[in-house]
Amino acid sequence: MSEIAGELARVKGAFAQPTLTLLHQRQAPVVITIFRAAFGRHNRPIPTARLHTQVEEHLAAIRLAGEQDVPVGTGSQICQRWMRGQWLVRSLDDSGREVYALTSHAQQALELVKNLARDRATLSEHRIATILGTVRRFNSEANPDRSARVSILNEEIARLQLERDRLVEGADMVGATEDYMLEGFTELLSLISALPSDFARVEERFATIRGEILAAFRAEDRPAGEVIDDYLARADALMTATHEGRAFEGAFMLLRDDALVTQLREDLTALLEHPLADRIISDADRAEVRGTVRLVRDGLDRVLAQRSRVTATLKEYIVSHDAARDRELEQTLRQVESELMTWMATTGPRAAHDVPLLPARAAVEHLRERFHDPADDLLPERIGQADPDDAPPLALADLMAQGGPKLSSLRRRLDEALVSLTPVSSLGELFDELEPSLRRPVEIFGLLHLAADREWRADDATEPYVAVRADGTRRTFAVPRTPLPDPDLREKREKREKKDTRR
Repeated sequence: MSEIAGELARVKGAFAQPTLTLLHQRQAPVVITIFRAAFGRHNRPIPTARLHTQVEEHLAAIRLAGEQDVPVGTGSQICQRWMRGQWLVRSLDDSGREVYALTSHAQQALELVKNLARDRATLSEHRIATILGTVRRFNSEANPDRSARVSILNEEIARLQLERDRLVEGADMVGATEDYMLEGFTELLSLISALPSDFARVEERFATIRGEILAAFRAEDRPAGEVIDDYLARADALMTATHEGRAFEGAFMLLRDDALVTQLREDLTALLEHPLADRIISDADRAEVRGTVRLVRDGLDRVLAQRSRVTATLKEYIVSHDAARDRELEQTLRQVESELMTWMATTGPRAAHDVPLLPARAAVEHLRERFHDPADDLLPERIGQADPDDAPPLALADLMAQGGPKLSSLRRRLDEALVSLTPVSSLGELFDELEPSLRRPVEIFGLLHLAADREWRADDATEPYVAVRADGTRRTFAVPRTPLPDPDLREKREKREKKDTRR
């Protein structure tokens, strides 16, 4: 193959990529516009039903604007075509919902359109300085000659030291020009815009590996251990042997270093607060620069979530795979094959036999849930005779102090209070006049119980009950006030009831 033929083959391969097929079609401006409006710059997953509705609404608005060449069909049909074009991918999120997300090819197309729509200079001092600095730093880190590396570092240290001394001595600071700042922000935005597609490529690689693992498990043409070993080898190669994997590892190491993350935030803030920044970049670009760290975190989270799905697939297969059940199924199939061969030996080639799709259900009236266990008929072990001396000493007064209310004593004291020459007006006053042994907290319930038996009503107001515990401590309770009936009124009522009975 000649050189020009090989170059043509490579160009055709590039044009066959989904990125260029998206940009090469007639409806590319409409599709790119819908992608940018629906997914934004962060490519957040969108539920399937919501994206279908958004596509229909956006297409209706584009038609009203006068555009004629737009996709036709419902939102679901259009999204299906975009999935076949490898511009959309449908998956399940953490909550089990179906969501759409842009593929790395679609994000790369959006990035190209965004870069072409952004004003940028063809040649500038900033770009040349960036190239020189990148080459110098690259050489200082990759040069195999030790003395050459030391010389480069010494020159850089001397240059920085000279600049530092000049600034400390009060020399004039050389300010950046507007063209320099514009070119710097343009290159920075270009680098930031490439991050989502880079993370999407790693995420798609893991999704592809997951699909291949599931297919290998279902085929059962290889042992499960071999499939798992293959996954581990491919995952390690993805992180070390591909550009996307190495970029992912670098971003992961960056976010693990709090000092680097803090330095990145401070540098971005300083650039955005530059006096010339307001005239150079728009509010959208400013928000994009400010959200760089969050953009990297979101990309890492999606890649880690996709890798977790692959790990979960392996774990589910390992846990749920039952070798004994597989052997039973294999034996059953062999028995069926044996019976089929026996039947074919005694019948003609056109013989037919009706075989039910599912076996008949067994009619069993009752299945025993518990069977005889000889251990249930054993007598329990004999209880040994306890020694009374081992029991802890406990006085009768201690037992009574821990018991319930002394209803008999409370009833007697309540009757005495009703016929006393100086009767009390409520249960709370009666409780305060009792001796400490009858003023335990539990005795309050005893008095209320006796009052309920006699159908005495309580007021809305409360009164204090100062109780005395067995250890001598006091505690005050707020209890609804229960007034005691007047004894004179009670005698008159009893006489009236006796008179009514005689009549």
